[in-house]
Amino acid sequence: MKFSIDREALLEPLQVVSSVVERKQTLPILSNLLLAVEKDTLSLTGTDQEVELIARTKTFGCDKVGEITVPARKILDIFRSLPLAASVECDVREGRLFIESGTFKSQLATLPVLDFPSVEMESSDVTFDLAAGALRQLLDKTSFALAQQDVRYFFNGLLLQVEGNLVRCVATNGQRLATSYADEVEAGSSEQFIIPRKGVNELSRLVQGGGDLNVEMRFSSNHMQAHCAQTTLTTKLIDATYPDYTRAIPEGGDKVVVGNRLLVKEALSRTAILSNELYRNVRLVLEPGKLGMHANNPFLEEAEETVLVEYDGLPLDIGFNVGYLIETLTILKGESVRMEFTDANSACLLTDPDDINSCYVISPMML
Repeated sequence: MKFSIDREALLEPLQVVSSVVERKQTLPILSNLLLAVEKDTLSLTGTDQEVELIARTKTFGCDKVGEITVPARKILDIFRSLPLAASVECDVREGRLFIESGTFKSQLATLPVLDFPSVEMESSDVTFDLAAGALRQLLDKTSFALAQQDVRYFFNGLLLQVEGNLVRCVATNGQRLATSYADEVEAGSSEQFIIPRKGVNELSRLVQGGGDLNVEMRFSSNHMQAHCAQTTLTTKLIDATYPDYTRAIPEGGDKVVVGNRLLVKEALSRTAILSNELYRNVRLVLEPGKLGMHANNPFLEEAEETVLVEYDGLPLDIGFNVGYLIETLTILKGESVRMEFTDANSACLLTDPDDINSCYVISPMML
């Protein structure tokens, strides 16, 4: 294998596929990337056996086609260190990859291509296209609520539901829930899939800055595949049945608060400074026309603040994880936030009055 390429042409796909490679691997081959040259196209593949990323780029000279695997971190660091717009010659000889640019020369050890695993995608049960920008919004609005290392392993993944022309994402850790949908697809079927956290993170990177670029989504019973521009992501799915999340979304809350989102968020951030570092609890006090916030900690320190809001209901004291409140208010982008309460033992529903496609639920804490 022998080819010539510009530094920038290879650096970007290297950064893309290297993100899936873990620094500590039980199998040495998983620390490597697969490089394959055919005609004027170079493809790079990285995998951890659960998630696979393939990125493609153009060479400006190919003297010999072939495949090789090389250490991901080392080749990435080499290309990062080269000068801007550098021209690079890559040549495989005697089982090593020789890289030359100007007066710089290096050689990397390789491992056999036959040892490199691939994530096999079965025939697709569901396919649809979605704009990268729309998919990114769905992921941004929901993935923050994913559980981390929960024994209920389906909570560690993002639920993606497809029904007709609608695709919905749902994430929860059992104490908070986020859901959002887009109605811009033509799937023609009703299915649901659970994407693991790492797959969600790589999918978010794939559509970062994609804007109007098209993302081709394919789902089988065990895998999801997303293709955007010159990059293809394949990830295993979580084999589980997701619980009925709609039962966790409260309805008919008779205590409705509408306030300035940024003012409420900033007041919570100040109050949170003196909250209990372990439980992160804050007490909200609803009174006509105002929302009070109170926090204290075991050192007998305390903070409180009041924000003017639209509210004309009965008084209510209720406790929440202040981190969950702040994070949700950060995800919301509108000027106002609407909060619906029922009583001190029921969850709060948060929405943006200008975004009917998304809603957020936070369970209360004991005061």
